[in-house]
Amino acid sequence: MSLCGYYKLRMDRARSRWLIAVTSACINWADRGAQRSEAWAEQGTRQCRSRLCTEWYRAANWVRQAWYLAARLICLLFANLVNALWLLMTQLLWGVCRLVFPNKKKQRHIQHIFVLMLENRSFDHMLGLSNIQGIDAISGQPTAIKGLNSNNDWNADLDGHKIAANAPAPWAMPHDPGHEFEDVREQLCGKGGDYPEINNSGFVTRYSQIDAGHPGDIMKCYSTEQLPVLTTLAREFVVCDHWFSSMPGPTWPNRFFVHAASSGGLDHSPSRLDVASSILFDGYKFENGTIYDRLDDADLSWTIYKGDAFPQSLAISGMNVRALEGRFRDFKDFSSEVGDARYATCYTFIEPNYGHAASDFTCGDSQHPLDDVTRGEKLLKTVYETIRNSPHWENSVLVILYDEHGGFYDHVHPPQSVAPGDAITDPENSRYAFGFTQLGVRVPAIVVSPLIPKGLIDHTSYDHTSILATVEANFGLQPLTERDKHANTLQHLFSLTTPMMNAPTTMPEPANSGIRCEDNTELSADAARAAEPVDSSREGFLHVAFLRDVHASSPEEKEQRTAKYLHIRSRLEAKQYMEEVRQRVEPETTR
Repeated sequence: MSLCGYYKLRMDRARSRWLIAVTSACINWADRGAQRSEAWAEQGTRQCRSRLCTEWYRAANWVRQAWYLAARLICLLFANLVNALWLLMTQLLWGVCRLVFPNKKKQRHIQHIFVLMLENRSFDHMLGLSNIQGIDAISGQPTAIKGLNSNNDWNADLDGHKIAANAPAPWAMPHDPGHEFEDVREQLCGKGGDYPEINNSGFVTRYSQIDAGHPGDIMKCYSTEQLPVLTTLAREFVVCDHWFSSMPGPTWPNRFFVHAASSGGLDHSPSRLDVASSILFDGYKFENGTIYDRLDDADLSWTIYKGDAFPQSLAISGMNVRALEGRFRDFKDFSSEVGDARYATCYTFIEPNYGHAASDFTCGDSQHPLDDVTRGEKLLKTVYETIRNSPHWENSVLVILYDEHGGFYDHVHPPQSVAPGDAITDPENSRYAFGFTQLGVRVPAIVVSPLIPKGLIDHTSYDHTSILATVEANFGLQPLTERDKHANTLQHLFSLTTPMMNAPTTMPEPANSGIRCEDNTELSADAARAAEPVDSSREGFLHVAFLRDVHASSPEEKEQRTAKYLHIRSRLEAKQYMEEVRQRVEPETTR
């Protein structure tokens, strides 16, 4: 990207964010004023004893309403006038820059961006009790993470009793907490509530529907001794304590946002009942494509490392073809390939091993609530140490984050955001008519790089599209949707001109949970569990298996394989089908 184009892109992003902030402030201020005026007039008329008094309040309210409306219009007009002048100035400066520096390219200090996205954990659940102290990434002043304290660390149960957040948390949950759209709505808005009124009061009441005997388990938080790797990384580099999932819902749409700055309108976990024929055979599509399309257009390399045979990103249309082209690599090759001085991949996305996705998600390293959290700690240690000790450390960035909160408690109220503005790519994607202007629950996020000063805490608001905005800003790519166009980037964190080469070369060993990972044979032995229907959290991975299956089938086999997939009814049948597909497409892979 040219130096002039880079600065023009930054000015355009700053202008867009400013315009959204100012117009939102104008509208909210005017609306609140009009509501206060209405309440004032209503209270006054109730106290009136004469018709004249009542009419006076009505007239006064009308005048005040007109004033707020006029003020709102003037404010919006001023904002748009400044926006137009800003746009004109940007174009003029860009033109002058191109005349003075016609062929100058922007020097990229960051040449490799790595992203590791784990599963289903909230910020407070993982780091809320860590009491991390550091330096504010913006002001440079001492600060602390926005964690738990006695004023924000509780939820009420169904009887109104306070249940406080406390440590330790179990290494693996006995039940999978709810995190579908309706689950999150109650968790954020309270029982019977709705957006935009958020109070984070419904975590315990919602979990009581799953485990009535232990509703307080959803308030359990990890101690620093339980998560030594995550905590050390947060203290050494920068922890972002206002990173929110991209929508208040489950894994699938939130992971699509990190790839496409949109979910194509999907607001729930997919199921075979609502998978239209186009999605069934081709996967999910997005009006403006994905970040991988942008990278391809710019002739920039990318790789997805997969922890198992069924990575979620293969649910995206065209990705099975990309896998045949070598874009998907097994994670077992990650350390050797990144350690090679010839490693030239610009953008690397790492998907964990989701474990026994057809049954209980155990024996993976995604940190799914049902699995041993220390296995994910081991993955974090491996990824960090590989990059840190590679020849590419001095010009690399690693972002560690979680797709969504998994139903666990967090006290920070998620803000609203900008809707992606792209099309709903299939009518079945929209079950709740969600507008995608509300962000989801806060999740842990850590940014690692030798270009970041030690011990920063960043209070900037982010969502998953901030990764895309950072990739776009660094490599000179155009945004995919309105969401990543207006998302905050991580660029301000990379303030060191000389890479920090004294960062630790190793991380602590993960804690010992005492949990052993056995072969998943108990599902066959437990007739009741085996006969249970395939639930929403597993249907998506089952569809990924089908996409791999049908892509590996001949035209003659396609109808038979499709029928087999569509006739799966139980968890045991799903497990058997996925294992069969694994043997077909990756016969050399073993658990």
